[in-house]
Amino acid sequence: MAYYTRVLSKEDEFPAFDELAQVIRSEHPGCRLTIEVGDEEEWESLLLSTDDEVEIALIERKPVFDGSAGQDEIADLIEDTLDSMPESGVAWLHEYMASVKTVFSLQHLLGADSEDGSAALHALRTALWEGGGAIIQADLEGFTNEEGFHIVWQFSDTVSGAWNMAVLQDETWHHFKMDLGDPEHREAFMRGEVPRDVSSVQLSRTED
Repeated sequence: MAYYTRVLSKEDEFPAFDELAQVIRSEHPGCRLTIEVGDEEEWESLLLSTDDEVEIALIERKPVFDGSAGQDEIADLIEDTLDSMPESGVAWLHEYMASVKTVFSLQHLLGADSEDGSAALHALRTALWEGGGAIIQADLEGFTNEEGFHIVWQFSDTVSGAWNMAVLQDETWHHFKMDLGDPEHREAFMRGEVPRDVSSVQLSRTED
């Protein structure tokens, strides 16, 4: 089964191909970005690969409008999170996705499993996300807020390790790092609460 990460943007403008290709050329010289469908100004899909032609990821740009593939993708993501937790994060997410204008869908291919391929893919996704007004989704993980902190749980029961998380309380994001494998940390997050023993919490107001 194909694995995807996505950048969900409130912007209908998008980076030109040259801008994204320059990120790869300057930061990951062993990789390259090529146009699959479209042209340098109106690209629809791109291929990230290594110089020896190992495919890392296929990137598709999907505008969101009535009847579009992007709209269908948003609808599927909303349906997939109807039973997710915490409720406050899911409610914010659904409201946010009603304003999404562009879906950047990144299908991970064979080269994404290598260290260099993973790093190049992360750099490309970050470049799309930093375009402004965007959140990130990852299959089998969940969604972030605009600051890049995880707000909706879709991990497996066996997941573990430190992770940057956020819960929404009274229109304020509480950002913290928790242990995904700690039962008490999980339970608190699912309730929309900050675990009691996390070392630090940063606050930021949501935009009106």
